[in-house]
Amino acid sequence: MTSSEPTSKRAEESGTLDRILTLELARVTERTAIAAARLRGRGDEIAADREAVDAMRDELNRLPIDGTVVIGEGERDEAPMLFIGEKVGSGKGPEVDVALVPLEGTTICAKNLPNSITVMAFAERGSLLHAPDVYMEKIAIGPGYPAGLVDLDRSPAENLQALARAKGVPVGEITACILDRPRHTRLIEEVRAAGASIRLIGDGDVTGVIHTTEPTETGIDIYMGSGGAPEGVLAAAALRCIGGQMQGRLVLDRPDKVERARRMGITDPRKKYGLDDLARGDVLFAATGVTDGNFLQGVKFGRNCVTTHTVVMRSSTGTVRWIRARHMIGEKGPC
Repeated sequence: MTSSEPTSKRAEESGTLDRILTLELARVTERTAIAAARLRGRGDEIAADREAVDAMRDELNRLPIDGTVVIGEGERDEAPMLFIGEKVGSGKGPEVDVALVPLEGTTICAKNLPNSITVMAFAERGSLLHAPDVYMEKIAIGPGYPAGLVDLDRSPAENLQALARAKGVPVGEITACILDRPRHTRLIEEVRAAGASIRLIGDGDVTGVIHTTEPTETGIDIYMGSGGAPEGVLAAAALRCIGGQMQGRLVLDRPDKVERARRMGITDPRKKYGLDDLARGDVLFAATGVTDGNFLQGVKFGRNCVTTHTVVMRSSTGTVRWIRARHMIGEKGPC
């Protein structure tokens, strides 16, 4: 296990969530990833997602928390388990908001393509945006830039030029990560017309946002476009831990979506959410690779053990831990 964390004792003791929960969170995403990985490449998205949901719910209910799912598989009438509002955990422990995507990239997993992960976050009660399962417009960049450098209300060209100036490079050296969807045709044209390059991804926009935090490693400088609101909140939780900027705006383009949002306490359908609006307070974030990717390695099945690769983060300390775990499944001996 490797970690990057400050040495200040005060930083270690800050926040209200028990530090022990960071490893418990990792245990949940590890078990979920293993369950989903058993169906990699089988072509059955529904079965892979069901295995992930079942495993995550079972593991969550073992934890000493009084948890409420605020970002989940959907609203109660759409999801039988891990629905928004479901209570999870033993009921004895800290009150926490739970945001989760048991299997980000179900299609990726079913086809055994890169960057499928299982991801979850805990935060103090009331700290995560309670968002309906709709699309969210998003823009995100990594840490180290002046506040407000990019904005959803500016054109793609304006945002790309601002980022290029801040980096001290021409726009031609900026790469934007965008979901490969028909709805992004105009955005893609505008980004290319501005002179930037594009990394198109099939799924996995939580990973896409996180990739902006290490552009020298990932080659991605900015995330643009619309994707799921649940993934937006989870990506914001990660950026709260590792740094960066993000804005999101729910796509409430039908009366029924506006009403769904209103029932969840959202009264302004055009509100632009900053990073701290999406996730605030003490936040814990964990993700485990299901398939190999440039963020996390996928689950590896051996003769006597299973190996997982997980990242765990905490906002109050800035701690980022990378965990390679070996889980014994047979007699002790070579994996």
